[in-house]
Amino acid sequence: MLPTPAPTLMVLGIAVVLLAPGPTNALLAAAGLRQGVKRSLSLIAAALLGYLAAISVWGCFLLSAAHAMPWLAVVLRIASGLYIAYLAIKMWRTATVLNTTETSPVGLRTLLTATLLNPKGLLFAGTLFPASAFSSLHGYGSAIAVFSALMIPGALVWISFGAALGRGGLSWVNPIQMQRGASIVLGMFSASLAWTAFHP
Repeated sequence: MLPTPAPTLMVLGIAVVLLAPGPTNALLAAAGLRQGVKRSLSLIAAALLGYLAAISVWGCFLLSAAHAMPWLAVVLRIASGLYIAYLAIKMWRTATVLNTTETSPVGLRTLLTATLLNPKGLLFAGTLFPASAFSSLHGYGSAIAVFSALMIPGALVWISFGAALGRGGLSWVNPIQMQRGASIVLGMFSASLAWTAFHP
């Protein structure tokens, strides 16, 4: 069976990973920057659909594979911790959050595809969601409800952030300090995943 994270770790982990920069969040912020908040709201549904599809497919696969490969859970936690550590290092070394050189609008298909291919889907399914999410309908519904309750406002934050940048309303924001602070949070979460991999 896949490991079952503590409820607090699950909620905190999902929130931290959802807010971390990545392909989906970059596109949401870019949409807010180019199109404004109102015209970008429909993209939240595409992002949610992409995440749910990816999480569901990965979760069912990993649950089946875990019976034949009991070591998979530890390997997956280590790999997830390394991926988050990579994100933390990348954020630390990157001076800007958004690529503002493109002017084409962000479409539903583009965002859906990027989210389906986002490595975060595997991270959610294999590390942050409990095993019950993929072994019972009740567990799945509960986990998806928690995820959706965190993902929707998180996506709105990124869209609003991009829109505020576009209006020049965040001139006080220092991208380097903001990203380095976020990278420290990611680094701490990466360490917690590594700890739980060896101390379940």
